[in-house]
Amino acid sequence: MTSKPQLPVADIPKAELDVVRLAWVDLSARDEKVETANEAIGRLTGGGPRLAVIAGPAGHGKRTAGVKALWEVSRSEQTTRGKPLKLQEIRPDWERPGSPDISVLPDEPGTGYLLDVAAEIGSWQNSGNVATQLVSYAEELSFLGSYLVVIADEHGWPEFVSGALARVVARATIRPSAHRVARMHLEYVHGMPDRIRWLNTASSGTGPVGDAARLLTDSSRPADAARLAATLASVDDSPESLNTALGTFQEWKSDVQKVFKNTEDNPDDRALLISALFLDGKDALTIQNAARTLLDEPRETNVRTILTGPDLTTRLTGMGAKVAGRTVTLDHKPGYARAVLLHLWQQRADIHPPLLKWLDAITSPKEPGADQRAPMSDLLVELAVAENDFRVIRQIHAWIDNGDKSDEHLELIARVLTVAAEADTLGAQVRALLLESAQEASEAVATVVALVCQGEFAEHYPRQALVRLRHILDRPEPDGAVRVAQGALRDMAARDGQLPRVWSTVIKWATEKKHLAGHRAFLSLLDPRVDPYVLQVMLTAAEQKEDVKEALVQGWNVALADSRVDADCRELLTAWAQARKAEQVPAKLVTEILNQVVVQHLYSTPISALIFGEPGVANDEAVIELRKDLRLPAALSVGDSHGHAPSES
Repeated sequence: MTSKPQLPVADIPKAELDVVRLAWVDLSARDEKVETANEAIGRLTGGGPRLAVIAGPAGHGKRTAGVKALWEVSRSEQTTRGKPLKLQEIRPDWERPGSPDISVLPDEPGTGYLLDVAAEIGSWQNSGNVATQLVSYAEELSFLGSYLVVIADEHGWPEFVSGALARVVARATIRPSAHRVARMHLEYVHGMPDRIRWLNTASSGTGPVGDAARLLTDSSRPADAARLAATLASVDDSPESLNTALGTFQEWKSDVQKVFKNTEDNPDDRALLISALFLDGKDALTIQNAARTLLDEPRETNVRTILTGPDLTTRLTGMGAKVAGRTVTLDHKPGYARAVLLHLWQQRADIHPPLLKWLDAITSPKEPGADQRAPMSDLLVELAVAENDFRVIRQIHAWIDNGDKSDEHLELIARVLTVAAEADTLGAQVRALLLESAQEASEAVATVVALVCQGEFAEHYPRQALVRLRHILDRPEPDGAVRVAQGALRDMAARDGQLPRVWSTVIKWATEKKHLAGHRAFLSLLDPRVDPYVLQVMLTAAEQKEDVKEALVQGWNVALADSRVDADCRELLTAWAQARKAEQVPAKLVTEILNQVVVQHLYSTPISALIFGEPGVANDEAVIELRKDLRLPAALSVGDSHGHAPSES
C-alpha cells in the first residue's frame, strides 16, 4: 500500500512472437542483410548494460526487430539456464511524459522488457539525463537476469552525449522486403501457402504476376505487408472475394474517387452516401431523411420533383452501398466507409463543423443514430489515425464546447479520445491534450477527460489517468466534471490490482500536498454508498498495518480542516455509521479511527453535527448508535444520547 507503484506491463502478444518465430525476414528488397535484430542481440549480450536501443525512422520494422532480439535472448537463456525469459511490454505511463521517472520501471527477475518511446522521446526535456538513467537501470537488470529493448525514433536518443549512450544503439537503416514479409506471413503465420501465387512478381519465375503483387513496392512498410497477408488470408478463393480484399487493402481509393467524380453536381447523392456510412444498417428512408437533415433542407413536396430521377435503391447502389430489402449496408466493402470519410475530410474541409453538428443531431435520444455512437466514434478515430494529423483530434476536441453538451455528445467524444490516446503515432500528443484539457475551466471539456479516465485509458495508463483526475478534482466548485471524476477514481480503485496505486497517490495528494483534489479523492474512495469494496479493503489493511490506520486518521484530519469539503465529510460520516450498523465494516475499528479524529476536530462543523446533532435534522438510528459509542472528553460525556452531549457506553 505504501511502495511506489511501477509502470504497468503486459505480455508481448503471442501473435508477435509467432511472427519472429515462424516468419522472420532479414533480407531487403535488394537482398541486403537486415542486421537490426542481430545488432540488438549484440548490445544485450555484449557484456555491457543489458540494453539495446533500436533507433531509426518509422516503417523499418523496429518493434518486430526488438521482439526478435528478446525472443532469441530468451532461447539462449533457456539453453544455458533451463528457463526462458518472460517477455513483456512496458507501457510508458509516466506521470510527466516530458520528464520520465526511470525509478518506476519494473524490475522483475528473468524478464525481457520492451519499451516503445518512439512517439514521445522527442518531447523529453532532458534526454541526456533520462537516457543515462536508463543505462544505469539496465545495468541493474543484469543482476536480475533481465533485459531491456527500447524502441526510439530516428533522432531522439542522445547518443552524442557519451560513449556509454552510443554503445547501446542498434540503428535500423534497411527495411525488410515487403514482398517477402507478405509471403512468409501467408505461408507460416496464416498457414495458406497456396495463396502466395497472388503475390508472385514478374521476376519470381513461379508463375504469372499475382493480382496482389502490384500492391507492394520496394518502399512498402513491413506492417503494410503483414496487413496485406492478413487481408488475403481472410477471403475465400473466388475472384469476387479477392477483388474485395484488394479493394480493402487499397482503401477503395479508385472506387471513392469515381463516386465523387460522378456526383460533382449532385449534393443530394453525396449527402445520401455520408448518411449511409454513419447510419450503416438502417433502413433506406431513415438514411434519406438524415441526408436531408445534413443538407438542412425540408422534405420535398413537389410531386413532379418526387417522381423525377432514379429510385432510392438505385441511387444508394450507385454510391457503393448494398440494399437488401429495406436495409442499407456497406459491410460488403470493408473499410469503404472509412475511405469515403477520409476523402471527404481531406477534400471538403469546410464540411467539418456542419458534419460534426449533424452527428450531434442524429445521435440525440430517439434519433436514428442514438444506437450508433460506438461505430460512429470508431469511424472518427480511424479518420484521425489514418490522417496521422493531430489537427483532426483538435477539430474533434473543439466539438466538445460547440456541441449540444448532452451526455451522449460527451460520451461520443470521450470514446474517440480514448482510442486515439493509445494510437501508436498520435497517442503521445492526445495524452498531452488530455492533460491540458483536465485543467480547462470548461465543465464539458473536463467532463470528457474524466470520462476518458473511466475507460481503458485508466487501465493502460493509470498514473497519467490519476494526474488528469487530480486536476479535475481540484476544480473550485463540485460540478458535474468533479462528480464524474470521483466516479472514475472509484472505478479505477476497484480494478484488479489498482487499489495500491490509487491509494498511495491519493493519500499523498491529501496529506502531503493538501490539495482540495486530495480531500475529495480521499472522501470519495472511502464512501461505501456506491460500493463498500474499497473501504472494506482499506479497513482490513488497517487492522494488519498500523501505518495504514494512521494514514486513514491523517486523511480524515486534513479533510476536516478544509471547510470546502464540509458537506462531503458530513455525508461520509453518516455513510460510515450506516455501513457500521449494516455490518459491512468492522464496527470496533471504525469507532477507533473516528475516536482519534473526534479528539482533534470536535468543534469542526461535520464532527459537531455528528456528536451534537443539528437543529431541524433528524439523525437515523445508525448515527445515534455511533454517537453513543464514540469516546468523548470527560467534560462532554454527560447527558443522554439524544441531547447535545451524548454519554459514553
